[in-house]
Amino acid sequence: MAGNKSYTIVEYFGGEDGYRCGYCKSQTGNFSRGMWSHTMTVQDYQDLIDRGWRRSGKYVYKPIMQKTCCPQYTIRCHALKFQPSKSHKKILKKMNRFISKGELQKGQEDCAGEPMDSVCEEAGPQELRKVHLKYTALTGIQKDATEFPSTTEVQKEAADATPTGSQTSQNDPVSVLAGTTTSAAPKPGNGADPSRPPCRKAKELRKERRLQKEQMRQNGDGVSSTVSPTQPTPSQNNQSKTLEEFISESLPENSAHCLEVRLVRSNPPSPQFKASFDASYQVYKLYQMGIHKDPPDKPTESQFKRFLCDSPLEAEYAPDGPEVGYGSFHQQYWLDGRIVAVGVIDILPTCVSSVYLYYHPDFNSLSLGSYSALRPPRTEGRGEEKRRIMREIAFTKQLQKQSPKLSYYYLGFYIHSCPKMRYKGQYRPSDLLCPETYVWVSIERCIPLLDNSRYARLNQDPDLGDARAVRDLGRALVLYRRTVMPYAAYSRKRKGSSDEMEVQQYASLVGQDCAERILLYRS
Repeated sequence: MAGNKSYTIVEYFGGEDGYRCGYCKSQTGNFSRGMWSHTMTVQDYQDLIDRGWRRSGKYVYKPIMQKTCCPQYTIRCHALKFQPSKSHKKILKKMNRFISKGELQKGQEDCAGEPMDSVCEEAGPQELRKVHLKYTALTGIQKDATEFPSTTEVQKEAADATPTGSQTSQNDPVSVLAGTTTSAAPKPGNGADPSRPPCRKAKELRKERRLQKEQMRQNGDGVSSTVSPTQPTPSQNNQSKTLEEFISESLPENSAHCLEVRLVRSNPPSPQFKASFDASYQVYKLYQMGIHKDPPDKPTESQFKRFLCDSPLEAEYAPDGPEVGYGSFHQQYWLDGRIVAVGVIDILPTCVSSVYLYYHPDFNSLSLGSYSALRPPRTEGRGEEKRRIMREIAFTKQLQKQSPKLSYYYLGFYIHSCPKMRYKGQYRPSDLLCPETYVWVSIERCIPLLDNSRYARLNQDPDLGDARAVRDLGRALVLYRRTVMPYAAYSRKRKGSSDEMEVQQYASLVGQDCAERILLYRS
């Protein structure tokens, strides 16, 4: 291959046989095309995910949308226009309370709290195991970073800490956190305290807040108002805060816990990544056992490395790109000196692409999935001083300041036919990729179509086709006997070869532009 030009080299595998679906549990209903990527440029992968492809390690795959049991639509969020919902703000406030005061409310968690291709895409709702802990198990985490309690120890500790029968009381922190109640009759009281003002109805409070917000808006526009000024309450301030204000909110010096989020390059592995590899693997192993019910011998180190550490993406830097560069990274969540969660992401020319999230099952109640989409990390730069930049949605906003075209956050696949996977549509504004025209369509326009049919052509213009469809198969590049050549030359060398149909299928899936850049390996 001439010069220092970077190439993408893939081996195409097709995909005629169905296999088990992780969403509807069909044993043979999941169909996809796949190829093994020996190496890949970030621009080629950007173009591929914009045609419905995703990667798992070095394996790159694309669902056969009209055939698979649960069609998977690529989804992206407009990071610059994103505003957190009330549920997102609650998650941020819950984490801030936990870090500052050690407060943690127990409750049922579901896949709506996981913005990555993690729990929900690998295990169905009935396979999710919720681990409930005593409060002391969460506060006593100043142990050595290598100490990770087993799932059975966690469950036993929680069971031993739960009182039964007459031992249960309303003042017991375990029963309160778990939402339990007591059958004992309440003691008679003395009635309302006459020295205090009477309780006000929620409707009146909401009306007052609306008036105060209107007053603040008018005052900001230079318009006089006759409404008497009233100091907003903390809850009113929280409702009007932006994502950045929540993230930049300072915590007290005597906080109960210390959380640090670090961005480390996973390919090629940086020194920081290598130093924390064992700790990350231990968290992944506990996650697989606690959440996915894997046996202790299944999540091997080699599987962890192949699935979440290996990546075909080359590390690239560009004058108009982000300072951390492009490629594959791990975002590590360090709580009081130990790793409790890891997000796997790719930084590409126009987006941050979420790959996977795993976390220590002890901290399931913290909604680390949703929190990870909203919280900033600390980066390890190219020798520069470490600095804080935003993570995922907020992270994308910060990267966009360095690289104007990098403005989207890709959440993986949206599966409308699987109720537990619809949560990704809550990150608005967002678009779904049309599986026939490969143009983006706002999710508001897509949902009515998907309510009627699992598979749908999302773009409703009947005259619009695939702008990057294969026009000339002969121009597709092939790597044959260590020589790069167009398919037309390759077919002449391989007279009688029967692979034309396979190459045609591959080229149609990647599109003409990618086919003319990516090297299709042929032995």
